Amino acid sequence: MRIPSLSFNQVQHLPAARIVDLRSPSEFQRDHPPGAWNTPLFDDHQRAIVGTLWKKSSPEAAYQQGQAFLEKDLGGILCEILGEERMPADWQRQFREISSGLSGGMTSFQVEEAEEAPTNALVFMCWRGGMRSQSMVALLRRMGVLNVYLMRGGYQKYRRFVMEELSQSPLPALLVLQGPTGVGKTRLLRQVERDEPGTVLDLEGLAQHRSSVLGAVGLSPVSQPFFETRLWERLRLMGPGPWWVEGESRKVGDVVIPERLWLAMQQGLFVGLEASLADRIAELGREYLANPGCQEELLAQLPFLEKRMGKKWVGQLEAWLLDGAWQKVAEVLLVRYYDPRYAHVEITPEEEHSGRKIPVSTFQGEDRKVLQEFRRFRANVGQQRVE
Repeated sequence: MRIPSLSFNQVQHLPAARIVDLRSPSEFQRDHPPGAWNTPLFDDHQRAIVGTLWKKSSPEAAYQQGQAFLEKDLGGILCEILGEERMPADWQRQFREISSGLSGGMTSFQVEEAEEAPTNALVFMCWRGGMRSQSMVALLRRMGVLNVYLMRGGYQKYRRFVMEELSQSPLPALLVLQGPTGVGKTRLLRQVERDEPGTVLDLEGLAQHRSSVLGAVGLSPVSQPFFETRLWERLRLMGPGPWWVEGESRKVGDVVIPERLWLAMQQGLFVGLEASLADRIAELGREYLANPGCQEELLAQLPFLEKRMGKKWVGQLEAWLLDGAWQKVAEVLLVRYYDPRYAHVEITPEEEHSGRKIPVSTFQGEDRKVLQEFRRFRANVGQQRVE
């Protein structure tokens, strides 16, 4: 049977197309194309059983078990994909006919490149565009649903596409905002983005991590592949340069900034932001205690920091936090931990981290004033580059 296929690049140009990701929930959570819907053929437990049979028994045994799982759940899967209930009489005969033509995981489909597709195409993907997605496209076409296509190469080819884009996409001049922990860099840059959309590349927002020991508190850090997917998607939406970006080390939590962007950050114009200790303490309170449950996460992380700071601090920060004295906790962390350790970590002229790069301009004061100065500074830099 012939299976029409589209590349991911083709799918991007179909405004109403929907990518249906048939991989397991854990595969989807790790990374997926922007806007994709997860309709797994196997849940994580079923996938583990099939995988074990493939390795320890035989491909045929794995295929038979997978077929049994799928036939049991297929009615619900089709309803989720098509948005309407389909009775077994609508699909069971076609499913069994297709299944009988497959053996041990070998498909009998002929994948063809489609030159065009309807704008509302349903495009199915799995790990590499193999049995899972090919079988579903074949079944739906046998059922008379003709706007269905295979995403050629599946997730693996999509992943290569993203990595190639990140290594080749041109980048404008970057304005790298640096400053000690708690000065409000992230908050102010997000306000800049609200005022001037498309001017801020928020790496911490993309990574869902504040790039510090306590950076995951109240957030859900993403995987390296999903960070790169989100970065690629964000770069497509950015406006003309120069762009603002927050000064980071090469890693934001556990994810690594791609080399091309990292080099552009090193070559950017560095801008400093300063604030009083009192303002920085207040900023940490807003940042880390704004949501319910954050205190429990902090309590779980503080023992590590207390040990790093020395024996006299073991248990002390936890006790203060439980007593509601979070300002004391914030002050000690800023003065005794973050400032001494992170002064040298921000982007430097060379990989050796020989010292912080001296900013071409430094800002301090009320938010409104700083934001106005940011706007003027960016406009001046842009004008100088045009001239």
